[in-house]
Order: sequence, then C-alpha cells, then structure tokens
Amino acid sequence: MSAIRRNKGFTLIEILIVVIILGILAAIVIPQFSNASSSAKMAGISSTAQTLRTQVALYRLQHNDQLPAPVTSFWNKMITQTDALGNAYSSGVSGSGPFGPYMQQVPNNALNGASTVLDGNAIPVPGTTTAQASGPCGWVFDYAGGAGSGRVYGTASDFLTMVP
Repeated sequence: MSAIRRNKGFTLIEILIVVIILGILAAIVIPQFSNASSSAKMAGISSTAQTLRTQVALYRLQHNDQLPAPVTSFWNKMITQTDALGNAYSSGVSGSGPFGPYMQQVPNNALNGASTVLDGNAIPVPGTTTAQASGPCGWVFDYAGGAGSGRVYGTASDFLTMVP
C-alpha cells in the first residue's frame, strides 16, 4: 500500500486573502482611532477649562470678588501665592494671605499647543468664533475689565473657535 502524501500548510492564495482582509479591516479601524484621539483632546480641553473656571472662582472668593487681572498676568496670579489684594505674597509683609497657588503649572491647550490667554471681553456662545482671538491663543478669559464672568474657554486648532 502506498501512502498518499498530503502537504499540510497554507497556499499562497490563502495567505494573500488573509492579508487583504486584514488590510481592509485596518483601513476601517484606523480612522476610528484618530477620531477618538481628537475627541479625547476636546474632552481634555473642556476638563482643563472647567478646572480653570473653578480655580478662578476660588481666586475671586479669596480676593474680595476680584478676578485675576490683568489678563497679561493671569498665569502669574494663578501659579503663585498672592495676598488678598492680588499682589505677590511675601512672608515678611503683614496682612492677609497667602492664597494660592491655584494651578501647579500653566496648562497648554491640547488642540493647538498654545498657553496664551486673551480677554474675551464679550464672550460669544461656545462653538462660535471670537473676533478678539487673533494669533495663537490657547485660552479665552472673560475678564472684561474686571466685570466679566470669569469663565475660561479653550480654543480649537484654528485659535478662534472656542471650546466649552
């Protein structure tokens, strides 16, 4: 009796079909990951903006209803200790304080990498554009000469569209 010899293995056609199927599945799945990454960045911006709003509210409470002003020194007031008047706190000076720091470090906007703050003045509805945001702006702060709401919004990668 002669034994029938069978090769056990895959043919070239079978391997090519599997590779093609895997390529099609990868083409379908990879864009979903990039959308998830963008969504995660948007969620991160919203979370950071909410944290900033909370910290600005705490600053306002501890500083006699004053917002951290002016906008040019916003980060300085948020990451250092201040007295009740908003001046840099010095332990040798009598008076109230120290308050803060309210943030450990200046946060960068995950969508555009900027950390600059602009005065939003009259903040439009989030998701719309603001005329005041010119140049690389990471955050918009509703200061409005101290009469603003104190709300902070992130900006999208175009530096104009505000993210709630």
